[in-house]
Amino acid sequence: MQLSVIIPTYNRAHTLTRALTSVVNQTSIVDEIIVVDDGSTDHSVELIQNNFPQVTLIQQPNRGVSPARNVGIEKARHEWIALLDSDDEWLPNKLEVIRQTHLTQPQLRIIHSNEIWMRNGVRVNAMNKHQKSGGWIFQQCLPLCVISPSAVVIHKSILDQIGLFDESLPACEDYDLWLRLCHRFEVLYIEQPLIIKYGGHDDQLSRQFWGMDRFRIRALHHLLQLDTLKQEQQQLTRKMLKKKLRILLKGAQKHSNQKIIDEFQPLMTYYESLPC
Repeated sequence: MQLSVIIPTYNRAHTLTRALTSVVNQTSIVDEIIVVDDGSTDHSVELIQNNFPQVTLIQQPNRGVSPARNVGIEKARHEWIALLDSDDEWLPNKLEVIRQTHLTQPQLRIIHSNEIWMRNGVRVNAMNKHQKSGGWIFQQCLPLCVISPSAVVIHKSILDQIGLFDESLPACEDYDLWLRLCHRFEVLYIEQPLIIKYGGHDDQLSRQFWGMDRFRIRALHHLLQLDTLKQEQQQLTRKMLKKKLRILLKGAQKHSNQKIIDEFQPLMTYYESLPC
């Protein structure tokens, strides 16, 4: 398993050293490390150039996490892609365990693992709704994102079939990708935590955008335009889409958010008009 790791970053010099060190110090060697700097104005570029000469650095104007990841994936030299967010950290044996586990089920081309959650420096337990699993997990993917980008390893051939991250989504772009992937492919899951996922800081996307279900609704709507969904998957997707629309519109009406009502009420009307 030859592997390229893609790390998008934007003004995260304060966490980038931790992320990169966790990759460099793996017990099983990473074949290629790509950092895509998305227009940082801090000293991220200098930090990489001075301290991590083995890193392939790609610089671009600020366009967002999806374009940054996509550029890195397109430039990667190897068939397996691992992702790492620049505020997260791999445990030292992540790739060793990934490679060993893959040998037991070599036909599976997406692998992810359990994770340790840290919030404001304190370890916390994930809620049940964030429970990770493997197999055919499309239905579990519908409510919210159940695969962490920093935990995943994907074969490039899958991305060739389903496409890359949707650059029109400012958030929930990973939720969208897992839906497109998991309705077609089985997932290999490793119960052992292999990453540390850090939260609670101000530059998280979930803190920058109100009403994250807006983006999940768009992802579900786009998913329903695909011709690869089975009938049962279509029904489950419509059900989840209408549930999220009802909740979003109820909140928008409560807070007199006419912009949200104008955008999403026609979508609700359309899906309510369809036969069950």
